[in-house]
Amino acid sequence: MSFVINNMNILYLTNHLDIGGITSYILTLTEGLTSRGHHIYVASSAGGLREQLQKKKAGYFYIPIRVKNELHPQILLSFFKLLPKVKEKDIDIIHANSRVTQVLASLLSRATGRPYIFTCHGFFKKKISRIISPCWGRRVIAVSEEVKAHLKEDFRAKEEIIRVINNGIDINKFKVTSPNYKAQIKKEMGLSYAPLIGIVARLSDVKGHVYLIRAMPEIIKSIPAAQLLIAGDGKMKKELVELAQNLGIMDKVFFIPAGKDTERLLSALDVFVLPSLKEGLGLSLMEAMACGLAVVGSDVGGIRSLIKTDETGILVGPKDTHAIASAVIGLLKDVQKREKLGDNARSFIRNHFPQEGMVLETERIYLECLKEKG
Repeated sequence: MSFVINNMNILYLTNHLDIGGITSYILTLTEGLTSRGHHIYVASSAGGLREQLQKKKAGYFYIPIRVKNELHPQILLSFFKLLPKVKEKDIDIIHANSRVTQVLASLLSRATGRPYIFTCHGFFKKKISRIISPCWGRRVIAVSEEVKAHLKEDFRAKEEIIRVINNGIDINKFKVTSPNYKAQIKKEMGLSYAPLIGIVARLSDVKGHVYLIRAMPEIIKSIPAAQLLIAGDGKMKKELVELAQNLGIMDKVFFIPAGKDTERLLSALDVFVLPSLKEGLGLSLMEAMACGLAVVGSDVGGIRSLIKTDETGILVGPKDTHAIASAVIGLLKDVQKREKLGDNARSFIRNHFPQEGMVLETERIYLECLKEKG
C-alpha cells in the first residue's frame, strides 16, 4: 500500500525574518509549497520581510527567539508558546533553520511526536555541545556538498540522514539590464556612471569585506573612476567605514542598508564580488549570476561549486587582496569577457539551480519523514 498525504501543514522555525539567505530560503519554499496545496506557518521573532510572508498567505506566530545561545531561556518560552499551536494547526512537519531553532524543534518533536528536519545553511563552529547533542532531526538538508562533508567530518552526522538540496533561484525575477537602465539606477542611487563593484552580504568578518575594501586602492590606481557599493547590515560597519577612511578612499566606497529590492540593486553593478572566508553556497552570489553579472568569489565552500574560473566567473584565494584587485581590474577593462562570463553565469544558474527543483526535492523529504512516521 503506497503512502500518500495531501495538503501538509508545515511549520518553519527561524530566529528572525530580516533580509538574508535564510529568510529568502523560507520565502521561496513558502511560495512553492503553497502553490502545491500545502499550508505554511512560520514562527520567528519578526523582521523586515514579514510583509512578504503575509503576501504569500503563510500563517505567522511570534516567538522571542532572536538569541544565539542554544541554552537561552527564551527557547523554553518559545516552546510553550508554540506547543499549543503545533497541536491546534495539526502540524505535520517542523523545519528548523539554525542551531537555536534545532533545539526548539527537538523539544516540540518530543512533546508532540511530529517529525522535524533541519537545514544547514553554512558551517558551524566546532562546539562539544553540537557533538554531544546534535539535534539533527529525521533528516538534514545541506545546501551544498561542501556543507554535507562538513557535517560528516566535523560533527559525525550520519550520511543516511543527509540530503543535499541546493538553493533554488527564480530566474524570471532577475533580469540582464541594458546600459541605459544601469545608468538610470546608478543615478537614482546617487552614484556616477563610472564602473561599479558591489557586494550584498551581512557585515560580518566571515564575508570578507575587509579584503575587498583593501583591494580598492589597487583597483582605483588602474581605474581611477571605479567605485564600490557595500549593501548590508551588521556589527562590522564601523570597522569597515574606518578602514575605508584610513585608506583614503571613502569618497569611492558607499555603504547602504540591506534592501528588499535586491534585483534593482544588482542591476546597477558591473562586477559582483563575494570574498567570503566561509560560505555554505552563497545566495547573493547566485542572484548576481542570475542577473548576468560577471562575478568574483573566494575559492571556499559552496562558492567553488558555482564559479569555474573563466567559465562562470573568477575564483580567487581567500584573503588574497591582490588577486581580488587583479580579477576586478581585468573584468572592468575587458567588456567582452565580462559579458561572456555574465551570460555563462546566468545560464549556469538557470540550468542547475531552478526554484522548482528545490521545492520538489524538499517536499519529497517531508514525505519520506511522514512515511517513516506512519
